[in-house]
Amino acid sequence: MLDIHFIRENADIIKAGAAKKRIDADIDRLLAVDDERKTLRQEFDAKRSEQNRRSSEIQRATGSEREKLLEAMRQLKNGMNETEEKLKTVMIEWQKLMLTVPNIPDMSVPDGVSDADNKEVKKWGEPATFAFTPKNHVELMTALDIADFERGAKVAGFRGYFLKGDAVLLMNAVWQLALKHFSAKGLVPLSAPSLVRRETLLGTGYLPQGEEDLYKTQDGEYLAGTSEVASMAYYMNDIIDVSANPIQFLAFSPCFRREAGAHGKDVNGLIRVHEFFKWEQIILCRAEHDESVRLHEWLNRNTEEFIELLKIPYHTVVNCGGDLGLGQVKKYDIELWVPGEGKYREISSASYFHDFQTRRLNIRYRDAEGTMRFPHSLNSTAIPTPRILVSIVENYQQPDGSIKVPEALVPYVGKQIIGLAR
Repeated sequence: MLDIHFIRENADIIKAGAAKKRIDADIDRLLAVDDERKTLRQEFDAKRSEQNRRSSEIQRATGSEREKLLEAMRQLKNGMNETEEKLKTVMIEWQKLMLTVPNIPDMSVPDGVSDADNKEVKKWGEPATFAFTPKNHVELMTALDIADFERGAKVAGFRGYFLKGDAVLLMNAVWQLALKHFSAKGLVPLSAPSLVRRETLLGTGYLPQGEEDLYKTQDGEYLAGTSEVASMAYYMNDIIDVSANPIQFLAFSPCFRREAGAHGKDVNGLIRVHEFFKWEQIILCRAEHDESVRLHEWLNRNTEEFIELLKIPYHTVVNCGGDLGLGQVKKYDIELWVPGEGKYREISSASYFHDFQTRRLNIRYRDAEGTMRFPHSLNSTAIPTPRILVSIVENYQQPDGSIKVPEALVPYVGKQIIGLAR
């Protein structure tokens, strides 16, 4: 959420930012409602001051004069109640409009409508050439009996899956290597809840726009699609200390996404599933743009280094305006090479938000001068599973259908080769 005074003073910039993100936000209506809100607030405060003044007069008055003052007080209270009801109605619309105002994208964000317009900024490794026709991960894992998609769908429905045997060892190995790698960067491991309250999703910017992609319980809680939600809300309504060093979490949780807008996309395999597990990097830092930019690059590089440990070819793209969310100032995506499809697939996103999320979550800190401020927030995927298995399995497939285990994972898997084709 942006500050209303900032929105008023920079309305044209906000409108341009919304247009670049392809997000509808009625800034003119918001400002009109804000004018009405301020007028009603002033009117209510004036009547309350009048009420206090008349209360003092009533205490001193007697007889008929007191009765006149009491009648005037009753009329004043009726007027106050009427103004208060109008203010409540206006505040509901004001709050809804405020939640639709997007953050301003950085000047370096390229223009574009969708992820097809994202710009490559880095490429690492060369896609492997095979002396045989490479198979996709569904074929490979099914043949090795380390995944069962038919029974997954039978038990869990559309996009359901089971991992078995060596696939479980491989996924667990990824978790352990990720814990070691990212913890060594100074990130504090955090096991985060997936079941969260509505205000945490509002605070992180996933609501109200993303409602259709969330699972909701009968009690009103939601299943989060990322541990960013719970980890950011960890300090909701708190005053924290980031004056010397940022707060840095490496959060782990099960994640749930309905993939409501992706019915015809990636219907087979592990690319786009409803239930998965993810390590996430989370940072809260001083409210300084240069600090956010520095940490954004650092977070993204952490994940690039992890992918390089696995020796999987990747490229990094900077997301265009139309591929940014409501609160993101800038975002990078890391995409891994998938031989079965002959293209790169997104595995990680790194974003920074300035104080967009912390303002909504009411997280504050005192700067060096003692002024209360909202810190900046950042997050980046460390690694998602089981999606990472797609690139591991396909890039490391052997002619006989077995899978070579990446060298960095061998100590955790306990073997160098997974299975033989049946």
